[in-house]
Amino acid sequence: MARPASSVALPAVFDLDSLDAIRDVLSDALDIGPVRVDASAVERAATNGLFMLLSAAETARRHNFDFAIEAPSSALNAAIDRLGLTARFEGMIGQ
Repeated sequence: MARPASSVALPAVFDLDSLDAIRDVLSDALDIGPVRVDASAVERAATNGLFMLLSAAETARRHNFDFAIEAPSSALNAAIDRLGLTARFEGMIGQ
């Protein structure tokens, strides 16, 4: 039986000030199974936050867990596109 996914909600301002708390929540969630990230509230995303999500996705892949970013805000999508990371996020972003 598949484990239910843990849900992690990103804050409106996903920047250096919020990274430590989000990293800890993601790390704890990845210790137990699949993760669904709710990105609907993001109004501003820092480069470091995007790379942290990519790192979390890689950790999930290595543990054979699903990792998905759900309901990405237009601000998050714009940040991903602006940094040329669209291909790296492909397959993990859902609408």
